[in-house]
Amino acid sequence: MKQTTICILVLAVLVSACKFKSAESSKAKDDSRFNMAEDLLLAQFDCKTDVDDLHTVAAFAMMMQDDGFKNLNYHAIAGTYGIQEGLYVPPNELFELAFGNNWTDAHLNIMGAVEKVKPRVMATLDKGGDIWIAEAGQSDFSAELIKAVQNSSPAIKVSERFHVVQHSDWNEDVTDPSKLQFVQQTADYHKIPDGNATGNGTPGFRTPEFTAWKSHLTNVELIQIWQLAIDLGNKYNGAEGRYMNEAILAGGLDFSDLSEVCWILGLEDIKDTEQFFSKYSK
Repeated sequence: MKQTTICILVLAVLVSACKFKSAESSKAKDDSRFNMAEDLLLAQFDCKTDVDDLHTVAAFAMMMQDDGFKNLNYHAIAGTYGIQEGLYVPPNELFELAFGNNWTDAHLNIMGAVEKVKPRVMATLDKGGDIWIAEAGQSDFSAELIKAVQNSSPAIKVSERFHVVQHSDWNEDVTDPSKLQFVQQTADYHKIPDGNATGNGTPGFRTPEFTAWKSHLTNVELIQIWQLAIDLGNKYNGAEGRYMNEAILAGGLDFSDLSEVCWILGLEDIKDTEQFFSKYSK
């Protein structure tokens, strides 16, 4: 009888310890949001018609060269626009310089891009990782990607495995309404404060007065990436009816869409452009 009682007590202790360990593991993942060891970050850029995406590409590439993110699993996608009118801002030269082969072009062929990105997404999901989508643009591409995953693997719990992050009312307004509704109702959808302003809970990266960006950089590759982003931005800003970005017109920077990446990586305490460059320019 005594041996039975002892066995029961030991079993109870082991069960309790397992539950505690499981809770701690879950808590650690929730606290960090993005799990560097398992998850995939999709950085999506509409590039239509605001040139701020070009600056955001340069800022994202700058982050990815930091030692803290050298093992981060990410993929960039260009042309993930919605139903807005206006001309596209051709970003291919910049994407190639910033990301090498680690990007996909969705411009003019969204479903072809979905099929190209999907194997990488499935590989992450099959290994237990989640998908985090930073929408520097609209939700149209996200909707098609999630539908493609559902169609081939209906057992995947999309609401738990796909995390979509958006910061802009305008981006939501020019997403196909049915696709926006699908993403909001199907995925784990986060609407965060707008990255165009400071002091609202996320970084504010639209800074007309930040003109001396080159003085902060010593890395030749980053200088080349930023210079190309700025040159292309100046070339297409307001051209042929495209949106005129006043911050960029003034000679400053606008990488406001990067606020989503910062939120995903738990870096929403970064205040502004000055602090961002101080943190990642070395």
